[in-house]
Amino acid sequence: MADILIIGCGDLGSSVAKSLADVGHAVTGVRVSDKPMPNQVERIQADVTDRASLKSLEQVSADIVVYCVAADAQTDDSYRKHYVYGLRNVLISQANNSQLKHVFFISSTRVYGQETDALLDELTPAVPSDFGGERLLEAEQLLTTVACASTAIRLSGIYGPGRQYLVNMAKEPQRWPQSNKWTNRIHRDDAARFIQFLCEQVIAGKAIEDCYIGVDDEPTLQYDVLTWIASKLNVTPPSINLNEKVSGKRLSNQRMRQAGFVLKYANYQVGYSEMLKNV
Repeated sequence: MADILIIGCGDLGSSVAKSLADVGHAVTGVRVSDKPMPNQVERIQADVTDRASLKSLEQVSADIVVYCVAADAQTDDSYRKHYVYGLRNVLISQANNSQLKHVFFISSTRVYGQETDALLDELTPAVPSDFGGERLLEAEQLLTTVACASTAIRLSGIYGPGRQYLVNMAKEPQRWPQSNKWTNRIHRDDAARFIQFLCEQVIAGKAIEDCYIGVDDEPTLQYDVLTWIASKLNVTPPSINLNEKVSGKRLSNQRMRQAGFVLKYANYQVGYSEMLKNV
């Protein structure tokens, strides 16, 4: 069993923490709020943007650190504080931890600013097109400063319980966009399971890559997803003459699959079918 430190225990981080604790690992979760943690997870209340509040982390000798923090606003300042400065502060707190074997940074495919029909993978250069992608990539580059191994996990389009953006949009045809684009997604449960899977690989002494894209098997046009959800909800799609030009990007999960991870929700039909049972 291993000592695992989860930095950022919101929806995704808490799910990862619970799953790892359930199989016997000693898990400590850091969150900025005083909300209780899942059973068997020790809580530390701290703010990654305030280095002084992280002083207690210097006493935590974790084998694995998972940085799963989310910015609190869609601004350059928030992204810089929560991803770049926050990760740097945590890494500083672990500078003398000789037990540390691996650091995971939960990143985003926002680092790929390209708009192309080509299938992008981890070997495709990340070319950010906005402040969010730039800050996330800047944070990923901090991983090269740690003495142990590290991995960036680039997730895209997380959906699932409490994450019903496209379901809500499908219900209101007047909100549908006037143009089409490629979308990539992963169910929250699969995202959490993949993070746990990689932690278990490290614990077992198996080599893993320094970067993974976390998406399901089917990059899909947004209108295809919306139209499919609308059909299940008996909603009539709007009459929109879409421009033939499609924006966005398509992402490959081949490296994730080759690692041996098996998705529970391989495409949006499987994932949203389960969600729509409760709508």
